[in-house]
Amino acid sequence: MTKKSFFFSQPPDCEPFYFACQNSCIHQSRHCDGKMDCPYGEDEEDCDLCREGYFTCYSGSCILLEQICDGHADCLDNEDEKDCAEVKCIDMDCTHKCVSTLDGKQQCICQHGYTLAADNITCIDTDECTKFLPCSHICTNTEGSYSCSCASEYILRPDGFTCKARPPPAPSLIFANRNDIRQLLLDKGDYRPVVDDLMNAIFLDFHFRLSLLFWTDVSLDAIMVAHLNGTGKTDIIRWGLEGPSGIAVDWLHNHIYWLDADMQRIEVAELDGSNRRPIIWKDLEKPRAIVLNPAQFLLIWTDWGTSPRIERAYLDGSNRQVIISTNLVWPNGITLDYPTDTIYWVDARHQIIEAAKTDGSGRRKVNHQTLPHPFGITVFEDTLYWTDWKTNSIHKCNKRTGKNMTILHENIVFPMDIQSVHLLRQPLIRANKRRGCASRNGGCSHLCLPRPRLATCLCPLGYVLKSDRQTCISDPDKLLILAQQNYVRLFPLRQTDSNLTKVDMVFPVDGVVSAVAVDFDAEEERVFWTDVKAHTISSAHINGSGQYYIIQSNLDLPNGLAVDWVSRKLYWTDAGTTSIEVANLDGSMRALLIWQRLHRPRAIVVNPIGGTLYWSDWGREVKIEMANMDGTERKVIINTNLKWPNGLAIDHGSNRLYWLDAATEMIEVAALDGTGRRPLIKDGLYHPFGLTVYDDRVYWTDWGTNSTQSANKETGEDRMVILDNLKALMGVVVYNKSRVRIPSPCDINNGGCSHLCLLKPGGYSCACPTGLLLRDDGHTCPNTPSNFLLLAHRTDIRQVSLDMPYMTDVVLPFNGLVSVMALDIDPVTGDIFYPDSNLSVIFRSSLQGRGIKKLITSGISAVEGLAVDSTGRKLYWTDLHRKSVEVSEMDGSNRRVLFYDLDRPRAIVTHYPTGSLFWTDWSDGNPRIEKAHMDGEYREIFIGTNVGWPNGLSICWDTKVLYWTDAKTDSIQAINLDGTNRRPIVKDIRHPYGVAVLGNMVYWTDWETKALHRAEKDKGQFITVVRRGLAGLMDIKAVPGPQPVENKCGHSNGGCSHLCLRSPSGFSCVCPTGLTLKERKTCNSSPSNYLVFAVKGSITRISLDTHTLWDVPLPIPNVQHPIALDFHYEKQLLFFTDIELDAIRVVSLVNFSNPKTILSTELNTPDGLAVDWIADNIYWTDAGRKVIEVARLDGSYRKIIINTDLKEPRAIALFPRKGLMFWTDWGENSSKIERSYLDGSGRTVLVSDNLGWPNGLTIDFKMRRIFWTDAKRDVIETSDFNGNNRVQLIDDARHPFGLTQYGQYIYWTDWHTLSIERARKDSGEHREIIRKDLQFPGLMEIVAVSGKSQTGWNSCGERNGGCAHLCLYTPTEKSSDNKGVNCVCPDEPHDWICSDSPVFTVPDITNSILPSPQPMPDPGQLLTLLMVLTAVAAVAVVWIVLMLVWFHCKKQSKVEGPGRGALTYTNPTYSASNSDVNNDKRPFTWRRIHHENSQGRRFEERGEVAALISEGSSVEHESPPPTPPERGDSVT
Repeated sequence: MTKKSFFFSQPPDCEPFYFACQNSCIHQSRHCDGKMDCPYGEDEEDCDLCREGYFTCYSGSCILLEQICDGHADCLDNEDEKDCAEVKCIDMDCTHKCVSTLDGKQQCICQHGYTLAADNITCIDTDECTKFLPCSHICTNTEGSYSCSCASEYILRPDGFTCKARPPPAPSLIFANRNDIRQLLLDKGDYRPVVDDLMNAIFLDFHFRLSLLFWTDVSLDAIMVAHLNGTGKTDIIRWGLEGPSGIAVDWLHNHIYWLDADMQRIEVAELDGSNRRPIIWKDLEKPRAIVLNPAQFLLIWTDWGTSPRIERAYLDGSNRQVIISTNLVWPNGITLDYPTDTIYWVDARHQIIEAAKTDGSGRRKVNHQTLPHPFGITVFEDTLYWTDWKTNSIHKCNKRTGKNMTILHENIVFPMDIQSVHLLRQPLIRANKRRGCASRNGGCSHLCLPRPRLATCLCPLGYVLKSDRQTCISDPDKLLILAQQNYVRLFPLRQTDSNLTKVDMVFPVDGVVSAVAVDFDAEEERVFWTDVKAHTISSAHINGSGQYYIIQSNLDLPNGLAVDWVSRKLYWTDAGTTSIEVANLDGSMRALLIWQRLHRPRAIVVNPIGGTLYWSDWGREVKIEMANMDGTERKVIINTNLKWPNGLAIDHGSNRLYWLDAATEMIEVAALDGTGRRPLIKDGLYHPFGLTVYDDRVYWTDWGTNSTQSANKETGEDRMVILDNLKALMGVVVYNKSRVRIPSPCDINNGGCSHLCLLKPGGYSCACPTGLLLRDDGHTCPNTPSNFLLLAHRTDIRQVSLDMPYMTDVVLPFNGLVSVMALDIDPVTGDIFYPDSNLSVIFRSSLQGRGIKKLITSGISAVEGLAVDSTGRKLYWTDLHRKSVEVSEMDGSNRRVLFYDLDRPRAIVTHYPTGSLFWTDWSDGNPRIEKAHMDGEYREIFIGTNVGWPNGLSICWDTKVLYWTDAKTDSIQAINLDGTNRRPIVKDIRHPYGVAVLGNMVYWTDWETKALHRAEKDKGQFITVVRRGLAGLMDIKAVPGPQPVENKCGHSNGGCSHLCLRSPSGFSCVCPTGLTLKERKTCNSSPSNYLVFAVKGSITRISLDTHTLWDVPLPIPNVQHPIALDFHYEKQLLFFTDIELDAIRVVSLVNFSNPKTILSTELNTPDGLAVDWIADNIYWTDAGRKVIEVARLDGSYRKIIINTDLKEPRAIALFPRKGLMFWTDWGENSSKIERSYLDGSGRTVLVSDNLGWPNGLTIDFKMRRIFWTDAKRDVIETSDFNGNNRVQLIDDARHPFGLTQYGQYIYWTDWHTLSIERARKDSGEHREIIRKDLQFPGLMEIVAVSGKSQTGWNSCGERNGGCAHLCLYTPTEKSSDNKGVNCVCPDEPHDWICSDSPVFTVPDITNSILPSPQPMPDPGQLLTLLMVLTAVAAVAVVWIVLMLVWFHCKKQSKVEGPGRGALTYTNPTYSASNSDVNNDKRPFTWRRIHHENSQGRRFEERGEVAALISEGSSVEHESPPPTPPERGDSVT
């Protein structure tokens, strides 16, 4: 018994497609793949042997045993005819020799290279090339032998059979993986994504010489393109696709071809998607994959239909042929081996790979093993590569023999199509052989598609081919336009392409959801359509360009549409709003025309020649009506035998009206006045919908037959199907140029009308846009209504005119709104103020949408209440998330927070005559209405009982009454401003929100009824609904509102330097937040000490001069995403890194208006930043490039000082007076905090154990300690400058990031709590949140700005230490000859000659921070010491004199502070351009999210902590250790 059988008596039961090892199962694809996958290698045994009854040839092929010694060469090398027993034949005249066969018979056999002829005696030459396919490319048969050769740019390998592509480039595979496209390098095995973040990429192809990658996405129904390196991803075809599948690139003529399985067509376009045309659309069922041979003008595709097949045609779609039609089920991928003119395809049902010539001949099976579910396939050199859905792998085998089948790469999520990428996979043709489209585009003006000896010129949508058969001209005419839910389709009724029959094309426009009605304007060649799901009316040029929304607000169900081509107006019906409206063709001057006695208006047509319009109505009284085009003289013309009147059409030649009825299934006709009614078509209609008349025919769409048909308009006979197999066809119209533009009374000066000029029989009338009342002159309209309401509606702002007999709302032209919950209007200027809480912006604009300006762009979150003080010219608002009430000037300047300890503030109003301010607060435990003076003084609870959810507020100035809504008590209540006579006004309402008073009425919005209501303001009588169907109504304001009164601040702002705010006694001068009043009326220009922190889109300040610790955004323009911050107090400069720009920038701390980019190249992730305020240098860390760099303040003389042993350097801090630099480094389980001198030398690790994600880092110069945050361990710690005396101050921070120190406190930012906290630096006690609920994305670094923290001096502070470029101060022990001056040259050469020696010596008056311990001197040495000190004093006097001399010669520094004017740079190489910013970013380190919360060292008694790190502790008095030795790998 063998070892195998001893241990395993029976093989396991394996599933289909699996091979049975002795004790396990492996996939069948791994059987005989050259690698042992079974424990004992049995999967690789007997792999080269044929099964029983067969003979194995040297080539690996198998033949029957009967074929041995039969005289016929069945093996390539004739081994089946060798070693045969030679005998002397009787009665056989063999050409070569005679042998005895296995059964003892005599048989003629032939020499190598020959085989028996049909007479079994004569030897003839064997055609090895045809029979055995021995060569990779070209096989030449010779007498008795053959020879192999290779196609151009390939070389024959030493084996004499196979061909290899000439290098370079290296070959690779690209394959679609649904959510991404990946690349596999065949020479190195490297595997990487090329394009990611995809939806559902299936098929792909490439253009090697243009470095382009194309793919189809079946989720987006789009064709996409990117560069082969993955950049520049965009879509080129995104409309008119329903099931895009295979795609192929014609690299010779620069076209793309694709299949659409659902649309059942093959289309072509230029590489950018232009000039799109279908070329094959008949007799396709489920086209799947496609491949091209541009040199042979061929396209070949597979079809999965009921009759699976492989077809081919020329590139223009002509000469179509079926080449494979038998034994196919699921033909998936297909590829073409160009040197051998062989196609290979996979059949997932038959689980095989097959091959054939491009004409279908020579079909053969390639693989010998069953393939589970092959999908895509490609070929390169001698190897086939394919993807398999079941194995989730890429496989390969020999293309000729199917041998050497192996798995190339596995564990792929969704392997789809695959292509081999190499220059020779897209061979070119020689210039002297180019013909047709390959030369000058075949003479075609647009699309040129080649075929043998000819070039077919085709035109894109909206163009026709001239008689020269080469030139396309824009001449759209006789086009059938169809609405079909997601598409608008065009079908040419005339045809000029002789080689193509008529085919419909998709109108190339975006955003179509459910198109219903269509019409056109031939004068400007535009198409119009309505969309009942998108609630829009749109327009585009006939070629699809210039698309825009005509109407995109206040539309519900726009079913009908009609163009007045004479006076150039657009009419439409809306079954949702039950109205008919009119506007100019561009959507301007929109007016409500008919709004009464309409129920479900559907189709509409106009007769501008006669001045009348017609519409159908599906309502309770089904009818067809007519009116003048100005809406007058309305009457019913048809109201019997109607049920579902859908389409309407006018025959202007015969003045007849046509309509169809989907219920009666008839098309009828009558005169324009409704007389002479008769049926036109009564049979064969199943659910007709759209209708139009053109020339002598009537056209209609039919839901029941999924078709578009036509018939004679007089008799209904001669019916024909125009298009079929198109579901959900809606409106239809024929685009034609026969519409006659006749003179109109509106042509001259718009008929004298200020706005709309509308036709009517025999003349015209003037009309006003919705909400405006025509003046008595009958021609002019006002710009705004006299009385109106303004409604905040989240995504828009609406105006309801109270001047008109109807109550309808008009959406004001403010685009891009997301969450507008409050608004107010300035009666002085007529401007409207509105916040968008989602955008965190307060806007100001005219009612017409002109002059939109952003007043407040940062430091706000959810503004739900806003009030304009029109007299004092101030703006007040509440902020729900920031729990505050603020005030500013009308332009947003001089912001001051009045209250910041609120709960849930909402509405706010002012009453200038009494100087009072009121606001509501939704507090869960204490809902209330509060009151204060307008200057913020004397705050009190005005109403605190029987209050639930106080929402809106409004004041009637005439009666001095305050009104409010309460959504919990379902009421509107009122109270006198003096607090008396509280009373209910309206009870039992649903969910009131906003409220406004105008005249004798009170108006309110209601969330539950989704409506605007009104009632009498004193007793709440006569409740009515003003406007329904408006979900999300918020605030409301009434115009005219309170008018300005006498301004108590007068014309001189009350003498106040900043804010002059009203108070009951007059006014108060107050300062913007953070500033202090130094006199009674004058504020300081800026705080002396403050915090600055970075958030996404802003840099914000918190003053430490005032009791109110409130954040104020600094007005720095174009801040994207700042991370690190530092400052230069003497020069009043703020430096910051911006990771969106990958730049380091600087701005003046005085005016903030002109930030400059000082560095923008070779920056990847600049996370840390520090300023050397003595030497005027900046230092930064770059986590992406793993370096620490230094430069001058203007970015010049840049140098890398540390570039070794860094993982992800983050925070950095400097002690310039002592020449020290500290930084944190994030490593994978190897984070550390290090220290070095300012030139990077003397490097040592201070902290490396028990360290997670050290983010922030700061220094206390007085205590000689460093502090850091750890976001992984959620702690804040401190140590001395040597890493000793380590103490954990805060042990439960949530996710600390930035850190700074000022006075007795440390301050830090926290990502998790979105807050800024502080605590005592010596003990961690007295911890408090100073700002919370910041609601900022990306709360980053924080720094304390104070002149107290940037003191001291060193030798580099005097004329750059005598250095020509960089002066990096180091302790005197290292640079004793130069008194601490270390002159360093930049990495990039500069015009000036650089030297590492100073041009003069500056005396050093500093002491080293790390002196060696010295013994105490004995008394005998004291006298000597005294003498030395006297000498030093004398030298100091001389030195001071020299300093005074040098002071007068001191040069101007490179970066000047604000005292010298604007921020300037004198470096001649400076550039603020961002053009060289590196875009190859890696994710920056601060985005990491921690997953563990290791518990750090805790202390039961805070006193122990204070004792360790308090000022005057042992850290101060102990002798510090000697200076650490310099690292050998330090960068100097």
